[in-house]
Amino acid sequence: MTRISTALSLLAGTLLLTVAAAAQEIPQFDFEKLDQEKLDLETFDLSGFVIPIPQINFGKPAPEFVGSPAIADPFPAKAVPQSPFMAPNGLSGVHLDAYQSDTYTFAGPLGHSLEVTSTFRAGLCGTVTFDSKGRIIVVCVGTRPIVYLMDPVTLRVMSRLLMPKSTGTDAPATFGAGGYFFLDQLSRAVIPTRSNDLWRVKVVEHPTGPRLVKDHTCVDDLPAAISSDQSILSTFPDSHGLLWFTTSGGPDPDTEPAMVGTVVPSPTVDTSCTVKLAKLPSGEIIRKSFGVDPDPSRGGVFVVSDKHLYRFDAKVDGTPGETWSAPYDFGKRTKPGQLYQGSGTTPTLMGTDYIAIGDNADPRMHVVVFKRTAAPLANRQVCAEAVFPLIFSDSFNSLVATDTTITVENNYGYDLERTLFGGTTVPGITRIDLDPGGTGCHTVWENKKLSVPNVVSQASLATGLEYTYTKQGDLGLTDAWYFTAVDLRTGELVYKQLAGTGVLFDSHYSSVYLGPDGKTAYVGVLGGLVRIHDRY
Repeated sequence: MTRISTALSLLAGTLLLTVAAAAQEIPQFDFEKLDQEKLDLETFDLSGFVIPIPQINFGKPAPEFVGSPAIADPFPAKAVPQSPFMAPNGLSGVHLDAYQSDTYTFAGPLGHSLEVTSTFRAGLCGTVTFDSKGRIIVVCVGTRPIVYLMDPVTLRVMSRLLMPKSTGTDAPATFGAGGYFFLDQLSRAVIPTRSNDLWRVKVVEHPTGPRLVKDHTCVDDLPAAISSDQSILSTFPDSHGLLWFTTSGGPDPDTEPAMVGTVVPSPTVDTSCTVKLAKLPSGEIIRKSFGVDPDPSRGGVFVVSDKHLYRFDAKVDGTPGETWSAPYDFGKRTKPGQLYQGSGTTPTLMGTDYIAIGDNADPRMHVVVFKRTAAPLANRQVCAEAVFPLIFSDSFNSLVATDTTITVENNYGYDLERTLFGGTTVPGITRIDLDPGGTGCHTVWENKKLSVPNVVSQASLATGLEYTYTKQGDLGLTDAWYFTAVDLRTGELVYKQLAGTGVLFDSHYSSVYLGPDGKTAYVGVLGGLVRIHDRY
């Protein structure tokens, strides 16, 4: 991950600044005189300018728009409960809410004369959130993570805050350290850092404009509790407001397994936290985020390792306590499209009773649903539904789920290099529904045409559409990436809009997001952030 982001940052930055300078009268850098060891994303501080991500097209021209504008057809589902410790559902993180449901209650673009714009940030803008004033707070991860405050319409940077670089060279490459973060109820971003700290970042209004500032860290206590060859992956508050986090595990997880922890920020010292930790069993790692039930009558923190699904609840002193664990088929290989062997999905809560993950079975992976109650059960598994073609099946992104419905995408075959120059992945999106009474589950539809290489797809209950990000594979050497709308009821393509061509438009395990205006979507990509907007 580090090698890819550094190369893209340097190459794309050199290319873009050279080409765009004349058009926008930006002074060009003399790269021959620049000390390459010191070249960092600070070099690309172009606040006040919005430079589009460059298009790269080696083959056939890609069609701009395919299909027809949608007619909103709301999809029925029970509401996901709102965490009182997070920003409103749909605005707070990569998977939108504490359930990690990836479902919006508000609308997205219907495909009416779509306008596509972008901003070059020389990094993957993975998690997009919106503060109480509708402004974007996003962390873009390149040679170092940077927090940006952006105008949601123009994508102009209003403020930015540099985050720490890595302090250890042995920590595994993960989506953590800024890839995962959440926005709290006061619009403060709570962000894991590469120095194994947790930063709380807020916006301070000034006469000259808003500024991002550090509000609190755990630097006095947390980094010392975690080895530098691990990384903090994700963080969320539980149903009582206690802040939880997970770590990756070390290079040798037999001796240094992943950990689950809690922190309580000091109310008097803004660099101190009380830290409690619990280790997973020897040999287990964590690479995905986790889910939380924000209802205190049920509670629970749900973590997936490469071998088990866990429920944790806090002990009296705040230490994570394992309530139960459930094994799943973690497979016999790391499949193309995965970064490790095991489940590639963040646990997704469904309604009041269930939780779902994808396993890593062969010859076909399954979507597996469990009962999540804290009460002891002889058998937690509700169902395991096989999806996608024999041998060619894996998903490395979160499921999209309501209280009764799940959709899952096939990511088999994704690799940054192998999908360049016109390559794409094995197609597939499948919808699965729970049987009445939770007695099992069944496949409702399969879309065997659309290739979704790596994005976190999202559904809008208001429009009845699932929004995803597809790659067309029949254009010769052209890498054409499309913002795509699929009918949740039938699985049929409704429309797709060209977002851009070339590797810098690769979403690379980022996500699709809908803006609170109900007409705009955003996609984090390797080059920065893309905006897609209904003109009417």
